[in-house]
Amino acid sequence: MIDDLDEFLRQLLIREMPIRNNEVDIAFDQPSREWSGRLNRPTLSLFLHDMRENNQLRRNEWEIMARSDGKLTKRRPHFRLDLHYMVTAWAAEPDDEHRLLTRVLMAFLRWPKLPIEDLPESLQDQPVPMPMRPAHHDQLRNPADIWSALDNEIRPAISLVITLAVNPYRLVTEPLVRTRELVVGHARDTLRMLLDERMEPDHLFLISGLVRGDGPRENLRLRLVERGVNVPVSPEGEFAVGHLLAGEYTLEVWSQQERIARRKITVPSPEYDMMT
Repeated sequence: MIDDLDEFLRQLLIREMPIRNNEVDIAFDQPSREWSGRLNRPTLSLFLHDMRENNQLRRNEWEIMARSDGKLTKRRPHFRLDLHYMVTAWAAEPDDEHRLLTRVLMAFLRWPKLPIEDLPESLQDQPVPMPMRPAHHDQLRNPADIWSALDNEIRPAISLVITLAVNPYRLVTEPLVRTRELVVGHARDTLRMLLDERMEPDHLFLISGLVRGDGPRENLRLRLVERGVNVPVSPEGEFAVGHLLAGEYTLEVWSQQERIARRKITVPSPEYDMMT
């Protein structure tokens, strides 16, 4: 994936600077003293020197992918990774290096977000456009430390930060939770939230289900007959009824003034779906 991004940056610079007739090489090598000593033509170096998580973009909520057949498909959110490049120009004269750096900076500034339509296939599933921040203030490293580690002389460089979303996580499919139980009673130990077994607690249930059928579900409503209350139904056919005691109830589905389904249910049960 990162190698595909490198190649994309190469092609972006060739097009946007532009670079004609291979007048400038583009390399992703470590710009060490040994490497720079072998250069015999103008060269741009895009050295990837740091990769770390972007904590500001971290999300902990799982992404719900689909609901069908009483099951839920979900996956963990993407891991947002900041790639830190150090862009340097290498030529015989400082003026030539400065001209190259200016052309590079102008090319990158035209694209605050990478054009999704031009990205390779391995980068097409990005959840949001990939931000590219040239000349970004970098607090990760002191430039002098980098050049000292490279055993080379310090020179002007453009910092470039690209945020990449990666998702190595597999999809998880599990049954939907249809019944939730709330137990209410007198506390024996409030600190440890323990109930007093000598006094019978109350058990309240929240149930949920799905109205299934081929027709439209935008104008449907659910009726709990024993309580004479109407329950809203979402456009996807989902409904939920709370504050129920254990026992038997009757559910009806209405469309306008017509009853189109009726079912006896027992609370608690594995499912409460209605067929129309």
